[in-house]
Amino acid sequence: MLLTAELLLSYQRCERRAFLDVYGDPEQLDPIGDFHLKLQQDRFAQERTVLAGKIYRQPEYRKGDWQAGARATLELMHQGVEAIYQGVLLAQLSSDRVWDEEDSCSLPSNDDQEDAVTQRRGDGSSENFPVSECQSFRLSSSPRHGVPPSPRLLPHTAMQQAGKVEAPRFVTLLSCADLLVKQPGESIFGDWCYVPYQIELGKRPKQDYQIIAAFHAFVLAAVQESLPETAWLILRDRPPYQVNLPKVMPKMQGVLHECIALLQQQEEPEVFISRQRCNLCRWYSHCYALAQFEQHLSLIPGVSPSRYSYLRSLNLTTVESLAGADVDWLEPTIERDIAIQLVRQAQSVWQNKVILSDSPPFAADALPTAPIELYFDIEAEPDINLDYLLGVLVVDRAAKTEKFYPFLAERPEDEGLIWEQFLELVSCYPDAPIFHFCDYEVETVKRLAKCYKTPYDQVKSIQARFVDIHSRVKQAVTLPVQSYALKHIARWLGFEWQNPQANGQLCIYWYDQWLKVSDRHYLDAILRYNEDDCRATLLVKDWLVNLIEDSQQNPA
Repeated sequence: MLLTAELLLSYQRCERRAFLDVYGDPEQLDPIGDFHLKLQQDRFAQERTVLAGKIYRQPEYRKGDWQAGARATLELMHQGVEAIYQGVLLAQLSSDRVWDEEDSCSLPSNDDQEDAVTQRRGDGSSENFPVSECQSFRLSSSPRHGVPPSPRLLPHTAMQQAGKVEAPRFVTLLSCADLLVKQPGESIFGDWCYVPYQIELGKRPKQDYQIIAAFHAFVLAAVQESLPETAWLILRDRPPYQVNLPKVMPKMQGVLHECIALLQQQEEPEVFISRQRCNLCRWYSHCYALAQFEQHLSLIPGVSPSRYSYLRSLNLTTVESLAGADVDWLEPTIERDIAIQLVRQAQSVWQNKVILSDSPPFAADALPTAPIELYFDIEAEPDINLDYLLGVLVVDRAAKTEKFYPFLAERPEDEGLIWEQFLELVSCYPDAPIFHFCDYEVETVKRLAKCYKTPYDQVKSIQARFVDIHSRVKQAVTLPVQSYALKHIARWLGFEWQNPQANGQLCIYWYDQWLKVSDRHYLDAILRYNEDDCRATLLVKDWLVNLIEDSQQNPA
């Protein structure tokens, strides 16, 4: 079994994803989308920036021939080159070894290494392949250039037909750290050794990044027979981050052990849909279809992984069973207010009906209907901290007109200009409520006001007019939807976006493309999407007002 850093990263984010990366049917993968491509391009750009001006060597080998890559890398390490870009390191674990705390730092002797390699070949010869043997486990995103895709041992359908394949005795670890940098020390190469550097697109040294850095250090230790003192993360717009290996290495070892155990057991993990976590996974459509078929509880808003684990311990594993559950069963592990909402949400989905709040959710003036109303939505490019489109739909109910005003920064430096244009428009309607969906618009107004030194009283008067439709919906009703995001609610009400595939991530890609190639069709696509968001917010608001008015006039 070949286990890569990418596979270990997948496991950290979702064990089912790692399983499918190995055993799944590749035909069921979602196509690589435009936003994925942007992330890949951004990663390449980050690597180019880091490597600019550096002197390094890269091993030469035929793509996918990891043995040749490992030989070429070892040769460079023996030569003592100062830096190696995406070197290939291989180390072998015996999968039948148990974790042994006292054996944690043992490394192979040359005899051990040769014996292990000979055994791996299985042909009686003793050709020295560059695969080091790790004597113990206790030492321990999208595909990257020069890094292998996750291995597939057996297609999922074939595995089902043939039954489980025999678990391999040995696991080969493949490390392709972005840089191996020479430093003084002792190793099998002489009075020098290497430390791994991993280039990441993120700005924070997240736990999963550090685990991968420790993985590279672990494999490197087996190859050079010397454990690096540290490993480094090179983050975007941040100084290099030193990974505390004594602290992180045991965590990595645990993750590695669990990942190998999962893959060797060959038992497909249960599906669980978590949109934030699953958002960029190419197995999403496959898993979502399965979750829908099973009517999985993860499709119920509010059912987090920890809550699902507890519900399952109570044998509440279906929408129907949760809908009929006594709230008292869920306490005290789940707080009563949350338990009530979970049961109510399941009832709404199971019965496919709207459930009104037990009591008036808010005062009448908290959801006003005015002669003129403003509907506000923002598009942003978070990578450069830019809010480039402030879209406002002006609804004149008396005149029965609707007009969309897109304040668009065609250049990043125009953000201040569109902010002033927005302020000018909203000041023309000083009594008009400003409806929005979720709190991003409120927070952005605060940021822009601070950035461009807008008078406090002016900003305060605007903020007082904001009405969050998302919070009003959640206060007033429980809906038979899988999410309380704008798209789910508006589509449930029959609204359709002009581009059904459009979303905030695509807008980030489109704006990035506009800045690169100046093709206006990207801006036009963003404007259509933003206007649709404003109109969807209008639809949800009007529906909610009518529902509440009808319930008050015709109480059950």
